[in-house]
This record gives sequence, C-alpha cells and structure tokens, in this order.
Amino acid sequence: MKHLAILATAAAILLSGCATTIRSNVTAFNDWPADIQDKSYAFEAPQGADDTLEYRNYQALVAGELGKLGFHQAQDSQQPQLLVGMKFFTIDHPVRVLQAEDPFMGPYWGPGFGRYPYGWGYSRWAYRPFFYDPYRFGPPTYVEERIKHQYQRQLRVTINQSSGRKLYDVTVQNTSGVQATPHVMPALVQSAFTGFPGQNGVPRNIDITLEPKT
Repeated sequence: MKHLAILATAAAILLSGCATTIRSNVTAFNDWPADIQDKSYAFEAPQGADDTLEYRNYQALVAGELGKLGFHQAQDSQQPQLLVGMKFFTIDHPVRVLQAEDPFMGPYWGPGFGRYPYGWGYSRWAYRPFFYDPYRFGPPTYVEERIKHQYQRQLRVTINQSSGRKLYDVTVQNTSGVQATPHVMPALVQSAFTGFPGQNGVPRNIDITLEPKT
C-alpha cells in the first residue's frame, strides 16, 4: 500500500502543473431588452456574515466577466441602472469506502503447471494462482477504510434593473473531488456568462479549461 501512496502523490504533483477542465451545468433565465443602452451597474450589498474577503474576491471575478460584455461599474456619485447579486455555497458529501485486498487472488510466476493453447501442462515457468502461505502473506483479507469527498457547488448571479425588473438569473452547478473552492470558482463564473444571455431556461453543460498558475 505504501508504494501506491507514493504513486498517487507523484501523480498529484504532475497534475498540479497541467490544465484542469471544470464541467458545470448551467441554466439561465432572461428577459433581456435588446435596446438597453446604459450598462452601468453596482453590486448588491452582501448580507451579514456573507460579507467576507472570499465573497469580494468572487465579486471581482464577476466584474471581470461583465466587463468583457460591455458592462461597467457605476462610480460612487453615479446612479447605476443595474443591480448585480451573487450567492454561492459549497457542500461536502463524504462517502465511506471500504477497499479489500485478498492475497488468494494474486498471480504467481514460478515452476508448476501452466495453461497452454491446447490445455494444461507442466512447465518450468508457468503462470498459476499461488497457494496461501500465512507466514508469507499474512492475514487472508485486508480491509482499508477511506473517506471519499465529493464537493457540490452552486453559484447564482442575478441582474436586475434598479426599478426592480428582473433581467437575468443564472444558476451554475458543479460536483467534483476538488476541495478548494477558489480553484473552481473562476470556471463557474465564466460558465455563468458563456453565451450571454443564452437560451431562456435551457440547461447546458459547459466545460471550462483552467490553465495552471505559474
């Protein structure tokens, strides 16, 4: 088992330098006017405990995507025409996994009877199941308990006119084994505005590839 752990660690190190593809399910509803001219906006103030540095960091990601679409944040002295809201959550779903290893199932190369194209016969070096030797192989069954984590994430972004008219409401959902939400959130935010405003109420699967940070 130790050599498997070493291989897993090495693989993680190698993958850390590779691009990562994040798949999300995206559903957007919109009542977007075709003749909108003023795209100035302000973010809705987060509620209480939601006002964190992490939240503000994700607001900056949303602002970056809105900027690509021609939106701009209103100055302090300017009345914004649009209000942008954002909510997100992450839920950890741990699953208990039992993995068993049976020494009876392992192969053994050595003198004995081997299988040939036309039947069985004696060979000096033949492939055959080995016979259990408790002094050599230990207990007949070894069970290892592991906890496998699946992280469910959801991002919701809304755009409303300052008058209260609802214009855009998108929900992005992703489930993966990636623990760090900051690693996944750039892909979720980008997915929220891919094909903006998009087809009304049609779920889509969107793949976003994130390049490794240097």
